[in-house]
Amino acid sequence: MAVKWTGGHSSSILCLNVNAEGLVASGAERGELTLWDGGGAPAGQLQLPKADDVTSVVFSPRHPSRLYTSHGETISLLDVRSLKQPVECFHMNEEEINCLSVNETDSFLAAADDSGAIKVMDLENKKVSRSLRHSNICSSVVFRPQRPQSLVSCGLDMQVMLWNLQKARPLWTTNLQDCETEESLQSTGQFFNPPLAHSLSVASCGNIFGCGAQDGKVRIFRVSGVKFERELEFQGHSLGVSQVLFMPEAYWLLTGGNDGKVLLWDVSSDVGKQQKSPAKSLQRRKASTRRDGKLNKVASNEHARVSPKLTVEHGEKVNWILCAEIKGSKRVLVADQSSSVSVYPLPEP
Repeated sequence: MAVKWTGGHSSSILCLNVNAEGLVASGAERGELTLWDGGGAPAGQLQLPKADDVTSVVFSPRHPSRLYTSHGETISLLDVRSLKQPVECFHMNEEEINCLSVNETDSFLAAADDSGAIKVMDLENKKVSRSLRHSNICSSVVFRPQRPQSLVSCGLDMQVMLWNLQKARPLWTTNLQDCETEESLQSTGQFFNPPLAHSLSVASCGNIFGCGAQDGKVRIFRVSGVKFERELEFQGHSLGVSQVLFMPEAYWLLTGGNDGKVLLWDVSSDVGKQQKSPAKSLQRRKASTRRDGKLNKVASNEHARVSPKLTVEHGEKVNWILCAEIKGSKRVLVADQSSSVSVYPLPEP
């Protein structure tokens, strides 16, 4: 059963984040922002100006009291020690921001928006240093751990892109639709349910990342140099995957979906460092079976061997998931259409 954190919001909660000291921030519709202590009690509340939905909240990795929030086209920097008016406001994006990411050296902030733009701000001089672009709504952008100049992004153009801040063009791009054969497109109804990409998460090694898409699939990629390859793909949810999140240790991935489920996957045997690249062996298998037309069957068997370690029947469409340590134990926090945060226990790796 979930423990519910209540009393912090009156609207649907859209996003969550936690700082190094265990303080949780949540952003909701109509400009509501709340801080929670580890016991689930509201520790501070703020109504952001213009009552735009708070779509992303991100703590600074180096300064746990700094909280970046996006609401409408604005980014506000807050000091959680004194939750009053924003310390600073930034206007870089021209359309509603969907996602913020701060790199681990606290030197750059990226903001992805509805126009497809990703604006990257140099946090030292407070100026836009790069403007990157998708051809449709950019839903997620994440800096890679251990590589502060590198980031990945995805969008409703079905593109997943790898960027380096030295360059204005992507180093590598994959269209999720190109991953499918025409036969599998028809068999899974993909023409009606295209793989619009909703969420990204990079594992702590910095080289493995996961992507959740509207077709219910989770795809795991490995970065090598200036490109990335698909390592693994499996059907995660019966409806769109709204959230993916690598846990800090091991290759454990949490996913949340529009089907109201939260699932925990262990993909370590597929992406573990000692493994030969499963992507290469899968490509070899595909090549050998393409001639006899059984590619579809082999690929789907590849998906079938990944099954969740944990299934949470949450029951509501998932807006956001967060992994946090609460009272010495790992928990998954879930935001949905309601005004409360649901908290579930997690197994230890």
